Amino acid sequence: MTNTPLPTPLELLGWSDFFSDQVNPAEADLLPRRIASVHRARIEAIGVQGPVRLELPAGANTAEFAVGDWVLADPFSDMLVRRLDRKSVFQRRPEVGREQQLVAANIDTLLVVTSCNADFNIERLERYLIMANQAGSNPVIVLTKADTAEDVGLLQSQAEALQRDVPVIALNGRSDDARSLLSAWCGIGQTIALVGSSGVGKSTLVNTLTASHSQQKTGTIREYDAQGRHTTTARSLHSIPGGGWVIDTPGIRTLYVSDVTDGIDMLFADITELAPLCKFRDCTHVHEPGCAVQAAVKNGTLAAERVERWRSLVSENRDRTPVVGGPRGNKIARKKKY
Repeated sequence: MTNTPLPTPLELLGWSDFFSDQVNPAEADLLPRRIASVHRARIEAIGVQGPVRLELPAGANTAEFAVGDWVLADPFSDMLVRRLDRKSVFQRRPEVGREQQLVAANIDTLLVVTSCNADFNIERLERYLIMANQAGSNPVIVLTKADTAEDVGLLQSQAEALQRDVPVIALNGRSDDARSLLSAWCGIGQTIALVGSSGVGKSTLVNTLTASHSQQKTGTIREYDAQGRHTTTARSLHSIPGGGWVIDTPGIRTLYVSDVTDGIDMLFADITELAPLCKFRDCTHVHEPGCAVQAAVKNGTLAAERVERWRSLVSENRDRTPVVGGPRGNKIARKKKY
């Protein structure tokens, strides 16, 4: 029987070969730091010795860094030297502007959080799943306030039908059971991030996961229409007792899809896998003869409403994706495909 080696202090923070392989010999004396919070004029990080405020070089733009990023810093001055490439990055394009807004980086699992009240919305969940797919992290749908719902099973089955093999967990965010229900994604060195609308219980869930660590403020919500104050105003990294890290994020009021072709294809795999079977290569799946997608709708194996939602999202993605080349974070803005 072989003994599993204990994780190193850096591995406890989420460090892995993916990052160490990027450090060249000339940088061997620099210290890895993980970004814990990003503000307009400063960046807080954490290293093996604990929290540290990074010194920023002249002209540094904090908007280019995300919570969860790994950077290399000078061991004497804590001056940020460079950011390491990300293994995953959750970002969104706001309504105004061409640049992507960074939300969180190096996430292993993205918890898409919604509540079992008026906030539950299939179209919104699809948008979050698309962004999670595009980010390169594994999505898990979390239904909070399950103790208040009349039929949790119905909501759970509706969520499970959105994407193949995506787990759906229903829980009460204030209950200790929430920790055990999410433990599979909160192992040592693993990072989860919570995304969702304001008031769905993300901060409450973070408080439960972190126990006595880094308590987040929570606000009151009207359950009948899910309206109220959101309380998380900045993204931040928190430790989970026993291992793992969680990133809380502010509620996103409106989530647009842009430059997420791969994410859409993953969500609607049942449609994209049928497309090559169509008679015409440029089939729009609307009126052409020999369309495999429309045939599936007619025989009842594919819901017509699902095809309509897919078509709408493809159209929005096409219209909102800038046609440019070159790197965008770790992504390349693609030319329009549709």
